[in-house]
Amino acid sequence: MKSVAAGVAASHPATAQAGLQVLREGGTAADAAVAAVLACCVAETIFTGLGGGGFATYFEAATGKVTCLDFFVAVPGLDGDREPGPMISVDVFFGGLPQVYSIGGASVAVPGVPAGCGEVHRRWGRLPWADVVAPAAEMAKSGVPIPDAHARTLDACAPALAWGEGATVYTPHGRRLVDGDILFHPGLATAFDALAVVGPSIFYTGDFAPILVGAVRDAGGALGPRDLAEYAVVETHVDRATLGGYEVRARHDLNRVVDTIGRLPADLSRPGRAVGVADALHDRGRQKIGDTTNVSVVDGEGNACVITTTLGLGSGVWLPGLGINLNSMLGEGELITDDLAPGKRMSSNMCPLVVIDPDGRLAVAAGSAGASRIRTALIDTLLGVLVDGVDMETAIARPRFHVVDDTVHVEPGYPRDELAALANAGWRINQWSGLNHYFGGANAVGQAGAAGDPRRAGVGLLL
Repeated sequence: MKSVAAGVAASHPATAQAGLQVLREGGTAADAAVAAVLACCVAETIFTGLGGGGFATYFEAATGKVTCLDFFVAVPGLDGDREPGPMISVDVFFGGLPQVYSIGGASVAVPGVPAGCGEVHRRWGRLPWADVVAPAAEMAKSGVPIPDAHARTLDACAPALAWGEGATVYTPHGRRLVDGDILFHPGLATAFDALAVVGPSIFYTGDFAPILVGAVRDAGGALGPRDLAEYAVVETHVDRATLGGYEVRARHDLNRVVDTIGRLPADLSRPGRAVGVADALHDRGRQKIGDTTNVSVVDGEGNACVITTTLGLGSGVWLPGLGINLNSMLGEGELITDDLAPGKRMSSNMCPLVVIDPDGRLAVAAGSAGASRIRTALIDTLLGVLVDGVDMETAIARPRFHVVDDTVHVEPGYPRDELAALANAGWRINQWSGLNHYFGGANAVGQAGAAGDPRRAGVGLLL
């Protein structure tokens, strides 16, 4: 079996470069992944930020152990001294149709990105914390050019992202950012400089904690000091499934990626597999826009770290003087479950994963953006490299289909004989006009190479 070359895959060239820089400096996969995630919080704030949450999957080459960490957002209210006020409704256009989202202080859940980055670094990092923060801190001083794919997402999300203080960031001088414009957050460099010196605790028990509480409560939210002080990263169960003789390992996500892999048909040869794959991917309900991003990293020792993070659409509640937008997870209707209570971790579709080959070595480290399309993007990518034998760039860039209710949504160029088989099986076919961020944003490093998703301006860089 071929070994995996050290590399980084991400949804922004600057993010990938930050991770690669840390690998070159002798950092582990964890060091580089944390550096890349922090870079996301500068370069990809349309998707994520220090005010968001996420998940990490780590593969330790020496032992073969896979660990999944949950640092997603938690429900506030442990302080018990404040009732949340009403949220603010905004219309966001997705797939040409308006969808109602809720933002404002009451939509803010306890953020986990700083704590998650700190825990990944504590467990598996090698370089000093300040060195890992340095690439993002430097980027925050001047800002980063926005790629066209991100600008198109901004077009859809602007009613939420450019609300309130976000207007000066995303629509400076009344004009929405376009390809090549500089995305810059005043004050964010100050936040990163302090994060580099103090560490993640600055957000939970340090100087930023009262600022965060004050901003949320002034905007009508209930988040309090106890919510922050008691937040902790937790280790979660690792699901397993077999695909083409390889073992896929990941957390148990809301959309059940690993379970779906276990339901795929035994015969995965093309073109006959399309109907069976569609049956396994069958999804129902509203398809939320999914502001999410992912980084996948492998180091020279064969360790892998995959981290997926999100801000939701962003609450429009900004930390004064620090350039940080807080998450809007409590305004995401799909994530609101009956068992939510103060302190409880919210659910998510995010699923950073690793694939182990028959010899026990790493074959793929991958993750994706795209809410309910995360499962679609990951499974199609894995079918490409593990079953079809194509390289990573081809697997991620090739046309995909995604199933909702009785309809197969498909990008142009998908094989006609497979679409005919789907139509004959009773599926309605909805042809899209081009590759679209709707279909997710996979990033992966593996035996088949490294690649980012062109739907999100992704890149893969090898050391």
